[in-house]
Amino acid sequence: MSDGGPQAQRLAELGAEWRSRLTTLPDKPQETVEATLQTLWHLAAGRPLSLEAALEIDTLPALDAAADRQLQALIEQRAGGVPLAHLTGRQRFMGQDMLAGAAALIPRAETELLGQAALALVQTRLAEVGRATVVDVCTGSGNLALAIAAHAPGAQVHASDLSDDAVELARRNAAHLGVADRVDLRVGDLLEPFDQPAFHGAVDVLICNPPYISSGKVDTMHHEISGFEPRLAFDGGPLGVRILQRLIREAPRFLAPQGWLAFEVGEGQGPAVLRRLDAGGVFVQQRSVRDARGEIRAIIASR
Repeated sequence: MSDGGPQAQRLAELGAEWRSRLTTLPDKPQETVEATLQTLWHLAAGRPLSLEAALEIDTLPALDAAADRQLQALIEQRAGGVPLAHLTGRQRFMGQDMLAGAAALIPRAETELLGQAALALVQTRLAEVGRATVVDVCTGSGNLALAIAAHAPGAQVHASDLSDDAVELARRNAAHLGVADRVDLRVGDLLEPFDQPAFHGAVDVLICNPPYISSGKVDTMHHEISGFEPRLAFDGGPLGVRILQRLIREAPRFLAPQGWLAFEVGEGQGPAVLRRLDAGGVFVQQRSVRDARGEIRAIIASR
């Protein structure tokens, strides 16, 4: 945003007033006080934008008295823990400004590591054979499946989630991004919606961002997370790996020869999951995807 002017002065005043009450969580480092206020300013002016889209605009619109009161109310809600993406209804993921809401997990930056790795696998398969069948389970808002569809239009993309509400949000997202005619969305438990001959041994890239927080830790998470995002998206059972174990066990039946399984893991889970893959003897290749701190955050494995 350009410096100077009444809008910049008002933004600085708001920053001084609210700095101590606006929280930046470790998994949303981009949501600084300044960035949050700019995003809410645009929302108060009638522009629902993702944080990144708001920051790409150099100037802030003028607010009349009613819009300024609306801005104050939005900041109050954000300070009370309502996620920014729930207020704006927008979240950027892999370059796509997607719809967000309470029906599904808000896409996180760390999941882009999985998304980029999966996209590379899809693009390689398209280059090699001219087609790629992709299945994304635990799809939530559809962020991974829809990003793949947007960036790899030649892929046949299918996705599912156990939550009807999440799949409805994913359908709205597919329409919002203009890929509804290229993504098949289903409701069901993990791979159950695809337990059909057409998918057995036919999936080139199987993607999953599963719940991986242990049940006992879910209620101890920050209120902004546990109080507003669906527990179903986090709770991975007593040890946090219940869904991961099912995925590893059930995936081979669906994967094509030399097909890939790609999934996210929680902090500290990577080494144990890699050992499990080795011990199973089914996956002949495994690769780790690490974050900037060197932590394993995604794993890809091939039959």
